[in-house]
Amino acid sequence: MNRALIFANGDINDGEMVRRALMFSGESLIVAADGGARVAAHFGMKIDALIGDMDSVDPGQLAELEESGTEILRYPVEKDETDLELALNFVVERGATWIRILGAVGDRLDQTLSNIYLMALPALTGCDVRIVAGKEETQLARPGWLFLEGAPGDTVSLLPLNGTVFGVKTEGLYYPLRGEDLYFGPARGVSNVMTHDRAVIHVRSGVLLIVHTVGRA
Repeated sequence: MNRALIFANGDINDGEMVRRALMFSGESLIVAADGGARVAAHFGMKIDALIGDMDSVDPGQLAELEESGTEILRYPVEKDETDLELALNFVVERGATWIRILGAVGDRLDQTLSNIYLMALPALTGCDVRIVAGKEETQLARPGWLFLEGAPGDTVSLLPLNGTVFGVKTEGLYYPLRGEDLYFGPARGVSNVMTHDRAVIHVRSGVLLIVHTVGRA
């Protein structure tokens, strides 16, 4: 199985991008990171594995999952990794290369940022991993080509993640980039607009955070 859905313990944030992820997930490995079991239940997903320190999952739901045969992987509360990080490492070890994360955005900015940074884990190199919430999909672009499927009028923001991103080229966006550098701090890459069903982004070096929003953000 090379597809996985991971449910984190954030807001449910249902929407078009979430529904797309569920539709294209196919026969995915379904994993909940601790309290993410609540989010999975909202979408009616049968959880294959529950992973974490079990400090935020509802005790009644935990008991039901144990009785149903869900694989339970318990970790101590005092650990170096977040529950979502454990879940990401778990699905990669199980062979997943297509990974969608739901429930990773919530009312704690530190947790949301941490969840975004997790997409840069070395173990995820070569994987198609994205955070989906509402009508937004977030992913990282490393050196090379990246293709975005969408529609004219969709909003696309390009944000340097860990310093300058060098040599950014785009096609299919209203404000083109022709090899310019994007610097950490200035907001030059925010709120671009797709002009075609596909946008093409090329990065020479650096890590670019891409936020794709259905329609006008």
